[in-house]
Amino acid sequence: MRLRRRQCIPSCSSLRRVDEDEVYWRQKKDDDELEWSHNSTHVISQLAQCFSNAMVGSRSWVIGFFNRYGNRRSGNDKYLDYPLSPLQPNGTYHRLLTSLQEQRLQRLQDRLQVPFDETRTDHQEALRALWHAAFPNIVLRGLISEQWKDMGWQGPNPSTDFRGCGFVSLENLLFFARTYPASFHRLLFKQDGDRATWEYPFAVAGINVSFMLIQMLDLCSAKPKCLPGINFVKLLGEDEEAFDVLYCIAFEMMDAQWLAMHASYMEFNEVLQVTRTQLERELSLEDVHRIQDLPAYNLLYQ
Repeated sequence: MRLRRRQCIPSCSSLRRVDEDEVYWRQKKDDDELEWSHNSTHVISQLAQCFSNAMVGSRSWVIGFFNRYGNRRSGNDKYLDYPLSPLQPNGTYHRLLTSLQEQRLQRLQDRLQVPFDETRTDHQEALRALWHAAFPNIVLRGLISEQWKDMGWQGPNPSTDFRGCGFVSLENLLFFARTYPASFHRLLFKQDGDRATWEYPFAVAGINVSFMLIQMLDLCSAKPKCLPGINFVKLLGEDEEAFDVLYCIAFEMMDAQWLAMHASYMEFNEVLQVTRTQLERELSLEDVHRIQDLPAYNLLYQ
């Protein structure tokens, strides 16, 4: 299915975006909160169905993840306005982003709109590159092979898993493998800590991390309105690779939480929720001006 403008996930057309000026926002705040509560169950249900339909095998990874957000709303999810400029000639305000921030945010959002297409040569090459980065001494027998399960895909054809989050989730994994290879292999081979009998599948967990970041940063909106998203755009202005680096940090944080909670397969959604909460807190710190300022950044070099 071809993705439309400002949609990050195929078929999730029910996501709505509100963009009002400050006066209207203050007058309608109570009504908007009531409307959000009324519609949240429907929106989340469609998102869960959309993403879970793209996955094969057990659906508990995604459905449990979204059901959690139907019952609670993080304190850091409060929607905020960007700083406002003086009144324009038409009597309205406009939200301020630097030209560089706008350009980089737009390029990132454009990436989110690209579905994984197993017929495209560049997507096939990216998938092969991921295999060679993960297992440099093992020859890949084909793009459809039982070998892919060794990386944590749910079946012999990884393209069926990518449909849940698009090509960006493959780009995230490949960036992780190339930029922080030691960290990537440590998580891939579960080298640290006292591991569970039923471990999380590495590759599918990576797709879930990508999707979690997209939602947490409000990247489906024209401009993020949640505090973590607003602060992330500032980091993006300092480093265009901020989203990919944040992905690597989030993956490391998720694995650290997994070990700390002594979690097993069925508890993955709870681990991902705790990871999100911790990441939101770090993105809200006043002294974070670069992606490298996040306290969890050091996990990539442990």
